[in-house]
Amino acid sequence: MMTTIRAANGCSSSVLRSPPPLRALRRLCFSRRRPPGAPPHPAAAARSRARWSAAAAAAALRCERSYCVHSLVEGVIEEIRESRRRRLACSASNGELLQDKLVNRALEKGLLLEFKKDSEKVLLAVTQRPDGKKNWMVSDQNGVSSSIKPQQITFIVPGVENFDQKEISDFLQRAEDNLDPTLLEFAWVELLEKNKSVTAEELAEMIFGGSEPLESYCAHLLLSKDEIYFTVIEAKGSRRIYGPRPAAQVEEQIRRKLAREAAEKEIEEFVQLLTSAKLMPYPAKPRKSSWLTEEKIRKKIESLECYAIDACKNDEQRKLAGVILKAMGLTKTASSAVNLLIDIGYFPVHVNLDLLKLNVPTVHSDEIISAAESLLLSQLVDLDETDRKDLTDLKVYAIDVDEADELDDALSATRLLDGRIKVWIHVADPARFVRPGSLVDREAMKRGTSIFLPTATYPMFPETLAMAGMSLKQGELCNAVTVSVVLHSDGSIAEFAVDNSIIKPTYMLTYESASELIHLSLEEEIELKILSEAATLRLQWRRQQGAIDTATLETRVKVPDPEEPEPEIKLYVEDQADPAMRLVSEMMILCGEVIASYGSQNNIPLPYRGQPQSNIDVSAFSHLPEGPVRSSALVKIMRAAEFDFRKPIRHGVLGIPGYVQFTSPIRRYMDLLAHYQLKAFLRGESLPFSAGQLEGIASSVNMNARLAKKICNTSLRYWILEFLRRQPKEKRYHALILRFIKDRIAALLLVEQCGMGGSKDFLIEGGEVAEAEPLRLWDSNCVYIIYVWLDTYFNMTKPSCLVCWGTHYDVTW
Repeated sequence: MMTTIRAANGCSSSVLRSPPPLRALRRLCFSRRRPPGAPPHPAAAARSRARWSAAAAAAALRCERSYCVHSLVEGVIEEIRESRRRRLACSASNGELLQDKLVNRALEKGLLLEFKKDSEKVLLAVTQRPDGKKNWMVSDQNGVSSSIKPQQITFIVPGVENFDQKEISDFLQRAEDNLDPTLLEFAWVELLEKNKSVTAEELAEMIFGGSEPLESYCAHLLLSKDEIYFTVIEAKGSRRIYGPRPAAQVEEQIRRKLAREAAEKEIEEFVQLLTSAKLMPYPAKPRKSSWLTEEKIRKKIESLECYAIDACKNDEQRKLAGVILKAMGLTKTASSAVNLLIDIGYFPVHVNLDLLKLNVPTVHSDEIISAAESLLLSQLVDLDETDRKDLTDLKVYAIDVDEADELDDALSATRLLDGRIKVWIHVADPARFVRPGSLVDREAMKRGTSIFLPTATYPMFPETLAMAGMSLKQGELCNAVTVSVVLHSDGSIAEFAVDNSIIKPTYMLTYESASELIHLSLEEEIELKILSEAATLRLQWRRQQGAIDTATLETRVKVPDPEEPEPEIKLYVEDQADPAMRLVSEMMILCGEVIASYGSQNNIPLPYRGQPQSNIDVSAFSHLPEGPVRSSALVKIMRAAEFDFRKPIRHGVLGIPGYVQFTSPIRRYMDLLAHYQLKAFLRGESLPFSAGQLEGIASSVNMNARLAKKICNTSLRYWILEFLRRQPKEKRYHALILRFIKDRIAALLLVEQCGMGGSKDFLIEGGEVAEAEPLRLWDSNCVYIIYVWLDTYFNMTKPSCLVCWGTHYDVTW
């Protein structure tokens, strides 16, 4: 019993018991024979296929047929066999019988052949003339002449001489009209039973009753396109011999074909979804979550996302994305995938690809959030409660940017009776809630730092824990670690102490409001004035110790609605020479110096940070204008920071003997490590980490911190460029040349008049400067850097002047 499965139209399996010989079925299909060489008429071919189908059904149900039909079939078989013997005998007598089926026909003018134009395209052509030793010039079905190699030829149509190129299209159309893949199934059954192989001509004889040119080519097309029933067992040049596949293999091929057709249908339906989403207006586009609900769609959309960020998990995912892009008529590139995902609304217009490519966690898992909430609700025992110093009587100032989510530090000051200044730097105490090695601590270590982008903040700790438990809050009792310092009149440290404390912050000030209060010098805010005086003393003292002043302008951007196609962009400037920023910066440096000294005195392993600058001669830069120009030049020659976990190392840039980052334990894990060590020492407990362990942790944490900095810089640069892109081209800017990067490449400091009731400054560096030439704004590779080429977008007001360091120019975009 032979099982066959119909491939046409995706039919399911059917069983043929002792199928009738193919020759008998062919007799039922053709009521009369065509003259030799006459092509089958399309209508006749259609009737033939219908009769073949009827014959197949009759064979499957022959037990219900009468005996006379069976006798008729046997008679037909015998008649056809006799006819074939006569033709073979005639061919032998004329010397036309080929002893070797693989012998290729010699090329000559006027032959009709099929050849491969490229890997996917096959054409019919007529040979014209030789082209060199082996190649031939041919004229294809499109009327195009070309030279082909013998190995490009896939089939030479037999029985053709002096074929007219103009008749190729008609010949090809008639061949296509007479193709019926179901004929192969019947031929396969008979050949499989007899274990025989066939050429295209022999198959034409079997299924069409003759091997004339059109019939032979039809048989060739059926065999060459077939993926189920036959396979090439021998080949030489353009000649092929095909053998029937085993029944089990045929079933497997059909299974694969059905699976492929189903997959192609899924792709087609998915492409329709994509096309529909692309055509929708932005507000009506499907939400990202809607693409992830159904498994089949989710798999395809995720393949596109992985392709867009070059993060495909395997070749199958990469291939799927390529198929989708090709079906959409797009090139197989990451940028095509990104643009497609933006067009359908899956990605926002201003998608941050760095977050996706670097797999930066933007949310905390439910497990971490649950653990953080339990820390707040469980009312953990404060291990330092009995040792906390009550400092609630102090006036406490917390100064930060206006949109700060959590506050790590605050300041207090007073003037002692002897005239010296005493300051307190209060630092939030997250170690009150988090223990080393806990679930929340491990997650914070993994992240390494909070990430602050123009579009969002991704905190190191879950927001509920950071805001409700750890952060300093105005008017509330807060746990802190306080560093108190008494200064000599020259700004050096006279004495210091480190204590666990309780404070009650009095004011939450922005830098702008703090600077205004310092300028007003109000008697009721004398503490703020004393803090400002202490900061001035410290800066002078550090400069005497060789500190390098690198204060400059820093750009800050906030984008409240980044998911919108044209979101509002808020641009801010942070002038590090501003009185309030100087005050906070000096107090943070002072705190870091004290912690390093405290650690050194008590042999506490800490992440001591240094920056040796023994070879810098600041006087060599005295010819440069003081401020951003000189700072920019100095920064470029500074060496990278170094760490030591056993003892302090000099921080040459800050001009202090040692330094430990300590004031941002909610935002930076390295600061939290210092808190763990210091608080354990204050309690008289064993330190949680050795110097070697700190070094191992720091290696991973610092790598993540550098990654976060890169993401922040790239995002900031993107939104500055986006802001500038929206400005009128005739808008005028004031530009300061900061430095030359290389030949005729300079950096620009721009002052932007935002037209919002005030002047806003922001930095851009980079630009090609040439005498008497305009400048054009362009993209960049650094945070504030915009490389500028010669064009008409920037126009210098003094084009005849030679550009040099510190020169100011008015430019228009």
